[in-house]
Amino acid sequence: MTPCFGQITVAHYLAVGAVLFVAGIACMMTKRNALGVLMGVELVLNGANVNFVAFGSDYLRPQSLGLDGHLMALFVIVLAAAEAAVALAIVLNFYNSRASIDVDRADHLKG
Repeated sequence: MTPCFGQITVAHYLAVGAVLFVAGIACMMTKRNALGVLMGVELVLNGANVNFVAFGSDYLRPQSLGLDGHLMALFVIVLAAAEAAVALAIVLNFYNSRASIDVDRADHLKG
């Protein structure tokens, strides 16, 4: 049985990706906490992943394997995990030296 609203197309995936991307940008702009900024970065990367998977879907190119977007999303997930590990190490080091994770107090890290 088909849903009464029609089929899900690439435009729906792109809309969800755009909402995640904008939510991540808003989170990065409004949070003063370093962990909140990191969560915003992860939302931005997840929005990009949804777009990669949508562009690699069978709806756009049925003659291909359809794994291009999925492989790109996997690559972005691996990079995001490495970025999160490095950023969390920096935040923990900053917290050990300043006893705060406020982004505005991070000016002493300038080399």
